[in-house]
Amino acid sequence: MNCLYKVVADKTPYVSIQEITRKFSIGPTRFGHPCFYSPEDIKLANFTVKHGEQITFNSVEEVNGMMAVNCGVVRNNQSHSFTFPLSQEGKFYECEDDQIYTLKEIAEWKIPKCRNRIVKLSNTLHTWDSSNPLPENFDGCLILTPVYEVQAVMKFRKDIVHILSDLDVEVKDITDCYDINSFLQPLSLEDVFERTSKEFPMVAEIMEGPSGSQKPYNLLNTGKEIVIYKKYQATRVLASEIRSDSPKRHFLIPMSYKGKFKRRPREFPTAYDLEIARSEKEQLHVVATKAFDSPHKELFSVSVGDQFLVQQCQTSEVLYEGRKKLIDVLACEQILSDTYKKVLLPMYMEGGFVEVIHDKKQYQLSEICKEFHLPFNVKVSVRDLSVEEDVLAAVPGLQFEEEITDSYLLISSASSPVESWEIPVYRLNMSVHLLSKDVQTIVPPVTKTTVEEITEEQYYMVRRYENQTLHPPPRPPKKPATPAPKPGFAVPKQGFSDVLQAPKVRYHTLSLILLQS
Repeated sequence: MNCLYKVVADKTPYVSIQEITRKFSIGPTRFGHPCFYSPEDIKLANFTVKHGEQITFNSVEEVNGMMAVNCGVVRNNQSHSFTFPLSQEGKFYECEDDQIYTLKEIAEWKIPKCRNRIVKLSNTLHTWDSSNPLPENFDGCLILTPVYEVQAVMKFRKDIVHILSDLDVEVKDITDCYDINSFLQPLSLEDVFERTSKEFPMVAEIMEGPSGSQKPYNLLNTGKEIVIYKKYQATRVLASEIRSDSPKRHFLIPMSYKGKFKRRPREFPTAYDLEIARSEKEQLHVVATKAFDSPHKELFSVSVGDQFLVQQCQTSEVLYEGRKKLIDVLACEQILSDTYKKVLLPMYMEGGFVEVIHDKKQYQLSEICKEFHLPFNVKVSVRDLSVEEDVLAAVPGLQFEEEITDSYLLISSASSPVESWEIPVYRLNMSVHLLSKDVQTIVPPVTKTTVEEITEEQYYMVRRYENQTLHPPPRPPKKPATPAPKPGFAVPKQGFSDVLQAPKVRYHTLSLILLQS
């Protein structure tokens, strides 16, 4: 299901720290840091946890010969760290979680063992179509019940066997009778990426290949031998189709893309967006598409069709509720029939502007990223002739949203290494096992990169993992005396380390039964 969910806090308390560690996945990523609170004060040797304080569980480690949980609380904007022994008893309730998750993340990290999980649909990604099992405009809760499945490898088979957990069979442990090395060891692409750089290049056989008709996915068939030359980080430009209706298509474009682009007009909802887009390279020329009546006589009232050249941000003194007040404004020049008029627009102005483009130049992708601020609107003017089919050439307009860094493996066919391909580590479901074969050539053949079309869910994941400090600051308040509104949901500030430690489940999968609450 192409949806995102908010987790509803479990109302049933946990009675000990040991119960929490048994039922929750506590790990190195932000998904593995569950939060709880106690209705009573908890006195430790050198610290007292106050009732109601949010306790973050960070890791389980051995401390002075005993297993304990490293925890932390934030009090008066200061972080305090301490440890709980597993024997610590009390009532611990799960904290409310305002983040949003995919089904995969909930299944792997957010469903406590032996419990169900109640979730709510988030509007961020929820789009209804005829294949959606939920009723249209559904806004209730769902109960997620895990149905487990064991993935196994057999001694004389190369494929992965799927065994239902309710299969009524007797299992006997014969580990001591067999050499574990005689069994194949399935590895996901994340497992391969975690290998040290010294272990590359390596030869592997595909146990389960990915689905997809685009190269190189249609070349990665089960049983095929490949060479994995190296692992690395590569830059991509995240782009979305420009269209008023949904769904929009999303793309990850490699910097090696050889097509050329022409600019398309950008749209700006507020004067603040004009300030963000302003650059020293050229003067921003816009036309107003929405009227605005200024509440201050010192500032300009805008009519539809007014044209402006954007100058700079500055402060201006206005009379507000009988008092003089300094507010941020945008200095512009209004273009009249035969002259220019200096005007001031309030930065919070809710209007609408569309860019007037005088630039007819054709740009390479790298030039756009170097010379202009993203987001930036373009259309393909010259398609990439190095590929059979340029998927971007058929798109009427694209918005380049941001540059991202992602993890890739460089691979080629072992039997006919004519060209090598970059494959994404965290967006490709594929398992391999390593072969004890020598690589014939350490130098990879010519590398082919492709424009990757990603799903709405993958688009959300890419944007969430990207460093949020690269994004512009929040817009100022609409009125000088009104505090800035809180966003509908907060995306945590994430560094790239979370990308490298995406959650995974080894040798089992989780399917989910959705029940309307």
